[in-house]
Amino acid sequence: MTPAMTMTSGERSAAEAPLTLTTQPPRSLSFGDQTAFWANLGVTLIGFTAALYVLHPTGHPQLPLLGALLATAAGTVIGAAMVAAAGAVGERTGAPAMANFRGLFGTRLSYLPTVANIVQCVGWGVYELTVIAGGVQALTHHRLPHAPVIVAAGVLCTVMAIWPLRILRLLRKYVTVAVAVAMLYFTVRLLHRPLPAVPDTSWSGFFPAVDTALAVAVSFVPLAADYTRHARSARAASGATLLGFSVAQTWCYLLGIVALIQVGGDGDRIFDTFLGVGAGWLFFAVLVLRESDQSFANVYSTAMSIQNLLPRVDRRILAAAVGVLATALALGVHDFTGFANFLLLIGSVFVPLAAVLVVDFFLGRGRAAGAGHGWDLSERAPARPVMLVPWLLGFVVYQLCNPGSVDGWARWWGHAQDALGVHPGWWSSASLLSFLTAALITGIIVLFERRRGRAAAVA
Repeated sequence: MTPAMTMTSGERSAAEAPLTLTTQPPRSLSFGDQTAFWANLGVTLIGFTAALYVLHPTGHPQLPLLGALLATAAGTVIGAAMVAAAGAVGERTGAPAMANFRGLFGTRLSYLPTVANIVQCVGWGVYELTVIAGGVQALTHHRLPHAPVIVAAGVLCTVMAIWPLRILRLLRKYVTVAVAVAMLYFTVRLLHRPLPAVPDTSWSGFFPAVDTALAVAVSFVPLAADYTRHARSARAASGATLLGFSVAQTWCYLLGIVALIQVGGDGDRIFDTFLGVGAGWLFFAVLVLRESDQSFANVYSTAMSIQNLLPRVDRRILAAAVGVLATALALGVHDFTGFANFLLLIGSVFVPLAAVLVVDFFLGRGRAAGAGHGWDLSERAPARPVMLVPWLLGFVVYQLCNPGSVDGWARWWGHAQDALGVHPGWWSSASLLSFLTAALITGIIVLFERRRGRAAAVA
């Protein structure tokens, strides 16, 4: 990767993302651009329904309202901090997310997280298209056919992915303001209604609820650097990510929790709560349209991930192909229960990976970049198989704490839990324990490499 371009204000307003991985990226996104982008990603229709798993942690009684709000805020801020740290790596290197793993693992081994991210991003892109279609169906009382809505949403998201930086600037100027107004309107209207009393609540599921909110935020770790590489400064990258995403997702889940309590915890009726307020259809339509930036982000990041494998292929061609694929899959997939569980399993790969990435870059080999050493992001970057160890062990810890819901996979890890005597309780947070395990082991490797380096220098 070559150094990033410095630009005048006029050049920044017209700049677009480079077409190949071998071209230097423009630094054209301001703090406001980045904040608006991450705030838009933090507000999602999926977040309204996913709030059910914060309010009702699996295997635990319903949390009290205060407990659910605190769990949401804690998990979101911690997860957003992990995303911001990964984004800071992209701001420093100017490389997209998957290309940064060349410095961590070497070029060939970086293909492992790259393939996982391609599967994850395509999957979530498909899922988001169906969410958009579901929102339109709710708005029109199922009067519009499903297929044309999917195709229209797919075309919109694909076009957005072809001109990503222009879209980010448009989001800041127009969409973010409209979304904030819609969220504020729903907040006032929903909180104006009295909340029904909920008996038999318990704080026993607090930490699993924190883990749920954290896991949603951390799912953006493998996408962060694709956008922060265009930030004008580290503050615009990390600070904007932390601020924008934390506020938006916490607010989104707050509305989801309140709406769920008002419908007695019935997730299938949550959209009816928003549409049931005066003029609710208008503001809900804003949120449905805004959902397109979630699918856009997944389509664009898939294209950037593929460029780690094919660095000289035009990203516009890749984005168009990914958009067509996601749209076709969305037209053909109807049962998302097992599909969503599989996507969450893939997502658990990136929690410990984020720890390894951040620790090695800021405390390990990445620190030496200014001295002419550090990470090698070239196509010939040598393999570093030792860095696979903390990633793998962190992943194992995650699965022992939370094997997920994919049938055969979950049963196998259930047997492993029994064999090892590991029985997660109220205290367990798969994301936090996995992250800390991977970070600690990476730190040990970093210390060993430093000592070996000093010994070699003395010799």
